[in-house]
Amino acid sequence: MKTTLFLTIILAIFLVTSIAISDQNKGAATIVLKGGSIGNVSFPHHRHQNALGDCNLCHALFPQNEGSAERLKAEGKLKKKEVMEQCRTCHRQKADKGERAGPTRCKGCHQK
Repeated sequence: MKTTLFLTIILAIFLVTSIAISDQNKGAATIVLKGGSIGNVSFPHHRHQNALGDCNLCHALFPQNEGSAERLKAEGKLKKKEVMEQCRTCHRQKADKGERAGPTRCKGCHQK
């Protein structure tokens, strides 16, 4: 009886912890990125997380902090269009494989 109760409690703690960790650091559902003179980019963050599954595909380039891309650009550690090139490259690779992909032209993402 004590063993069953103990295992039930351990299992409950494990499940609650797993759920909490999976929801942790998801960030905003949509992020607005500064897009210069051709308009900002409304980036569907959660959609990309669900489709890619690996946050490091993007966040190897910049940290998971709000405004990090802009800060790195200002510090000269990130080229002006480096994020855009990464997005466009990924979109093209997915399209070439016949997978659902995002836009590859400027106005597909940038909106005034």
